[in-house]
Order: sequence, then C-alpha cells, then structure tokens
Amino acid sequence: MKIWAHRGCSQRYPENTLLSFEKAIEIKGLEGIELDIQLTKDGELVVIHDERVDRTTEGIGFVRDYPLSQLRKLHIYAGGNPNQRIPTMDEVLDLCENRLKAGMKLNIELKTNVYPYPGIEKKIVELVQRRGVQKNIVYSSFYSLSLEQIRKLEPDAEIGVLDTRVSDCLFKMKGCGANALHPNWKGMDLIADRVKEYPVRAWFTGHLYPEKPTGTLLDLAVLEKIGITDVFLNEPEVYLKTF
Repeated sequence: MKIWAHRGCSQRYPENTLLSFEKAIEIKGLEGIELDIQLTKDGELVVIHDERVDRTTEGIGFVRDYPLSQLRKLHIYAGGNPNQRIPTMDEVLDLCENRLKAGMKLNIELKTNVYPYPGIEKKIVELVQRRGVQKNIVYSSFYSLSLEQIRKLEPDAEIGVLDTRVSDCLFKMKGCGANALHPNWKGMDLIADRVKEYPVRAWFTGHLYPEKPTGTLLDLAVLEKIGITDVFLNEPEVYLKTF
C-alpha cells in the first residue's frame, strides 16, 4: 500500500501550507504529496482547497476574487499555526523540486468542479514542464473537461479521475483520458478484479486521529484486498511509523 500526504501532514499542521509539505517531505517511504490548486483574480496559481477562504483564514470570499497581493496577506488560522500563508504553486515546487527529481510524486488536484478557472490547465502544465518534473506529477480533478485539457497539453501525463464511487470514476475515465481512479475509500462498489489494471488511490474526509486510543486506525491490508493501491492520508507519519 502506497501512502500519500493529503494536503501535506494536515492533521498536525495547517493544510496545504509550506509547513505541512515540509513535514511530509521528511517522511521516509512516502509515495507523494497531494495538494489543490486554484487561480487568483490576477491569474496566479495558488495552493488552497476550498473555493472560499473563510474556513482556513481570517478572510471572507472567493479565492478567484482576490489578487495574489491581497491573498498573501491572509493568515492560515486552521491548524494552529497562524504564521502560515497561502502558498503559490511556484513556492511549493521550490520546496519539493529536489525530492521530486529523486522520485517522490506530487498529486495536483485542479479545483475546477465548482468554478472552471479558464486557462488553469495550461498554466499548471507549462509550469511543471519548465521545472522538468512532469514525470513525477499526477494530475487529478472531479471535472472531466479539465482532465481532457491536461491530456491534450501533456499526452504522457498521469491523470487520476476523482469521484465518490469507483464505478463513477471508471465511467468518467473513458472520455477524459485518465489512467488512474481516485474514489472515496467508502466508494469501492466494484470487486477488485474490475479495477486491478489501474492505480486506485483512495481519499478520506475528516481526521481519523489514528495515534489516539479513541481514533480510527485503518487496516491497510483490508483496503488493499478490496482493490485500493494507494491512500491519501492526513496523518501519513503515523502509518509510516515516523511519529
């Protein structure tokens, strides 16, 4: 079972921040880091999950309504470290580039299913190509049209289609050029043999707190048995025994 850091080490550190990514990079045996990208009002690639800034910062409103200069003034309050800010994709690649070239992977989720962010696909593919790390990138999205654009721009890209159920992922991948399935871990509604030819990377919602007596420690062997090959976890350090 391959372990990914979901939004970095996002249980203990503010999600999708340079700090959470830095802590993830330190974990031996980590397959890769998952993050989310959107565009600012002035067309800059930034790393943040929600379409609005309200949940994770002291700000209010949509990411797309902020120019980068104003967005960078916001503090990430969710996660207990208000010194963190919303990073640009360039900053994340500055931090991760050496590890990527050494074999670590980066899953870039395009948050285009609520607002399509015209041109975001071209911007991220060109940035990745300039950095020379395209062989270690996985692109993903719930929005099939984004994945189609990625496939046209980067014919050899690894692309994961997101949906709640693996059957829906399998249906969507036929038309969008994806070559991996990214369902919710509770959405494995097909037998393992139906999906065994693809990477199946499962995602979770919420914190499971596996290191606590009252938390939930996932049985990775069971997940593997039902067809899951990789998991995106908020607490990868627990499963890779670095905590």
